[in-house]
Amino acid sequence: MNWLHAVILGIVEGITEFLPVSSTGHLNIVEKLLHYDIDSVGMTAFTAVIQVGAILAAVVYFWGDIVRIVTAWFKGLANAEARTDPDYTLGWGIILGSIPVAVVGLLFKDFIEVTARSLWVIAGALILWSGVMWLADRRSDGPSDAAHASAGKGMREVSIKDALIIGGFQALAPVFPGISRSGATISAGLFLRFDRVTATRLSFFMGIPALLAAGALEAVTAAGDISATVGWSATLIATVVSGLVAYATIAWLLRFVSSNKFTGFLVYRVLLGLVIIVLVATGTVAA
Repeated sequence: MNWLHAVILGIVEGITEFLPVSSTGHLNIVEKLLHYDIDSVGMTAFTAVIQVGAILAAVVYFWGDIVRIVTAWFKGLANAEARTDPDYTLGWGIILGSIPVAVVGLLFKDFIEVTARSLWVIAGALILWSGVMWLADRRSDGPSDAAHASAGKGMREVSIKDALIIGGFQALAPVFPGISRSGATISAGLFLRFDRVTATRLSFFMGIPALLAAGALEAVTAAGDISATVGWSATLIATVVSGLVAYATIAWLLRFVSSNKFTGFLVYRVLLGLVIIVLVATGTVAA
């Protein structure tokens, strides 16, 4: 892979990782347009590894929150009184909520790396899950304008049950990449009556352990394939670019959801899905 393509794919990853539009779907589409074999082990691993850049951006952005949650969790392990801290419960929620996607990722690894990457699957998931997101957006008590930004449940009301449900939704994303991990987790949060900002922040927190683990696993197990097919220099460039772009995207998204519904994303998802169907059906791009 040349460095220009690495920068392009890094930008695509950084923009789409946390938006509810499917980063894997976008990467697969752009990789196909750049004439890469998205079914190869090396490209599959590349896609997973460059996500680490975006996740590290989330770690940096939410560093204060992460330190607070981790500190409360460790205090709660040693002190019964400290277990009343909502951050202690949130810490357990993030840990337990990350288990479903890890189990699904390991059990369906072959399916995820081959069949799930079909553009037919991505297009269908983009369109169909938009209906789920529309229902979640309308059902939620989240803000529809800045004056109602506090409507719905907040971060300190997250229960273990809530986290497990969100984690279950998150596990759908790797099997059907067009769903979008953030789209799945945000939808779950809205169905559970969290406000839009909280649902979005929960999506970030739930994604950090899962995506860091997935990227690290691919970097270790498929290091040789990445070196032979993509090249580590291009992979590192794409990872750094994705991190820088993702940081700006996170800041923008949190401001956006504080005063807007997700309607614009839903329209975009449906249109993108239809474009993919046309491209594949006409033979312009192979599925």
